Amino acid sequence: MSVRLKLTFSYAGFLMVAGALLLVTVWVFLLRYVPDHQIVVGQGDSDFPARYAPNRSDLQEAFAPRAAEAMAVLLVFGLVGGWVLAGRMLSPLTRITNATRRATSGSLSHRIELEGRKDEFRELADSFDAMLARVEAQVAEQQRFAANASHELRTPLAVMQTMLEVARKDPDHGSGELVERLSVVNARAIDLTEALLVLTRADQRSFTREPVDLSLTAEEAAETLLPLAETHGVTMETSGEIAIASGSRALLLQMTTNLLHNAIVHNLPEGGTVRVGTTARSDAVTLTVENTGRQLTAQQASTLVEPFQRGTERVRTDHAGVGLGLAIVQSIVLAHDGTLTLTPRDAGGLYATVRLPAPPTR
Repeated sequence: MSVRLKLTFSYAGFLMVAGALLLVTVWVFLLRYVPDHQIVVGQGDSDFPARYAPNRSDLQEAFAPRAAEAMAVLLVFGLVGGWVLAGRMLSPLTRITNATRRATSGSLSHRIELEGRKDEFRELADSFDAMLARVEAQVAEQQRFAANASHELRTPLAVMQTMLEVARKDPDHGSGELVERLSVVNARAIDLTEALLVLTRADQRSFTREPVDLSLTAEEAAETLLPLAETHGVTMETSGEIAIASGSRALLLQMTTNLLHNAIVHNLPEGGTVRVGTTARSDAVTLTVENTGRQLTAQQASTLVEPFQRGTERVRTDHAGVGLGLAIVQSIVLAHDGTLTLTPRDAGGLYATVRLPAPPTR
């Protein structure tokens, strides 16, 4: 049976039970006190002639048919009224079901937008609308990301294919230069694949949380990237206090490394600086990376976290990257329930601020 039919029978059954209880109450508290023998009212004289009053049997004979009729009316009223009420109560579920079917068929733009007071059905519909909006955004992002990733991976593969075809047609050409160029292109494809894997891992949140000191990860990342900074003529400064976050040490180290790498590569051709700092509060910890560089607008800064977005004026071209550095940072920050803010500096360059929730105190 459908839920509507079950509710209809439930309403009708409830009315029947209530009616039966009412009849039992009438019997218990009224009819049982009426005697069953013949009742004579009056003295039998001219002033008060004798009359017979109905006894219990008379009342039962008169009451039983009317009670049966009343129960029949209650049954019909319960079935009809229950069917109507159940239909009105379940109408929001019908809209939710239709929206679910449309979403199953691939239409994610539809919303229920249930009106009325905020009850359980309204909360369910609003939650479903929010879920659809999030799924639609994620699907659109995945489709765009897949298209960009396919394009980015196709480029090095096409380059390698071209170089191999040239080498096959010209076997007398030296193989040393070919091997070197193939090595560079292959390294770029490997870097892109590894970045995609890190990005996927962050998006899926498939990691174990543990206490991580962001000040230590900042020092480790700065030490790792020190040769790159010296090559580019960039000075790095690290400072701050102990800032304990809860998350994956490997991912948070990757996040810090990407921020520092981005700050070094997107810097001034000469005399650039990068400043890294950490702060801790009772509810959150903050990692700040500040670098000099060219002037950026707020709109340009907001697009840097998009996958495969690259800066246009780098100090060198030998570290072009794969365009996923800040996208990976954004995914890692979101996976740790934090926020990433990119703010242009007035003098040129960028402020990158990562705010993560502090682990709960025991």
